[in-house]
Amino acid sequence: MAKESIKARDLKRRRLVEKYAERRAELKAAGDWEALDKLPRNSSSVRVRNRCKLTGRPRGYIRQFGISRVTFRDMALAGKIPGVTKASW
Repeated sequence: MAKESIKARDLKRRRLVEKYAERRAELKAAGDWEALDKLPRNSSSVRVRNRCKLTGRPRGYIRQFGISRVTFRDMALAGKIPGVTKASW
């Protein structure tokens, strides 16, 4: 499980990206690179890391569900994810 400070930092970055998204797009379209440099670094969407919503794990992230593979497996076996069953053939 990730430290709370790491999860909070990522959440802060996501909020900054959302706040400056429109402005960044306008500056990129205009080609105003100097003004773009003056915006906060963490407002760039590249700096956001996909993390598990429950544990904060950065690796093995499944985008469709927003959780890590480990959490996904535990929840699927417990029947907490509708429509997901263990494959057998």
